Amino acid sequence: MKCPHNFSLTDDCFLEVGPPGASALRLSPAPSSPSPAPSTPRRSMGRKRGFAEAPVDSKMAAGCCGVKKQKLSSCSSSTSSNNSNENHCKDVTRANGFSGCPGGRNMVVNSEMCCFCFDVLYCHLYGYQPPRSPRFTNDPYPLFVTWKIGRDKRLRGCIGTFSAMNLHSGLREYTLTSALKDSRFPPMTREELPRLFCSVSLLTNFEDVGDYLDWEVGVHGIRIEFINEKGSKRTATYLPEVAKEQGWDHIQTIDSLLRKGGYKPPITNDFRKTIKLTRYHSEKMTLSYSEYLAHRQHHHYQNGIAHPLPPYNHYS
Repeated sequence: MKCPHNFSLTDDCFLEVGPPGASALRLSPAPSSPSPAPSTPRRSMGRKRGFAEAPVDSKMAAGCCGVKKQKLSSCSSSTSSNNSNENHCKDVTRANGFSGCPGGRNMVVNSEMCCFCFDVLYCHLYGYQPPRSPRFTNDPYPLFVTWKIGRDKRLRGCIGTFSAMNLHSGLREYTLTSALKDSRFPPMTREELPRLFCSVSLLTNFEDVGDYLDWEVGVHGIRIEFINEKGSKRTATYLPEVAKEQGWDHIQTIDSLLRKGGYKPPITNDFRKTIKLTRYHSEKMTLSYSEYLAHRQHHHYQNGIAHPLPPYNHYS
């Protein structure tokens, strides 16, 4: 199964799903480290889901760092977005880093996907026709597009989806959504392009597990589902990079997700045992704007083109 995220030096992602047909996921800075509670993760075999199936119920409210509380009964409401399961993320991964693939299979994510995102944004900001379809696979995956800026790689925008989307249309859509419609930031401008970093994350290998401790820090992303004190079903997720970057253990990560999901009462071990947990992997690739230009220039010269061209012509 395939699914999303992105983070920066301190990145945590938590997803909020809205009513049927329109769910939104948002990310915000990680809270101060939850009080540690030592525990040893128990290992058990999780139940694997279909490779391209994302474990998100469109009726659930799930947190992605900053959240609105939504109840299951609110199915009559709708949002203006046509996109289900959007995620706003804060980036926490290493530049040019991505997680390895379980089972030794080949990576799907690649630098050309980041280049395509830069092409889409460049064309939009300069008023060119959108780039043509790229050459990489168009298989469906849950995905995230993250933008960071400057030497310190500050988060500039991050939105994705846990619904599997064909990569060509999904990256095209979430490139602009994350760059222009992340409510935490103003829309991106041309002047910012030279300082940008683009990350593409593809989520894969979702497994339902019976034990909330049955996942590995730095290897798995996790999505939890729980019922809060008001009887609302909530979900929250962290990408694989988050717990490791924050220096959290299993309990600290779970407790942080619960708080981000809006759970207010004291967290007991009995309550933790009621959590439904899904673990997953992600593949992530990051490219700077300068690397993007070098890649495009090399391609143009290879094809005997010696004069500057808008990046979108790469696909013509």
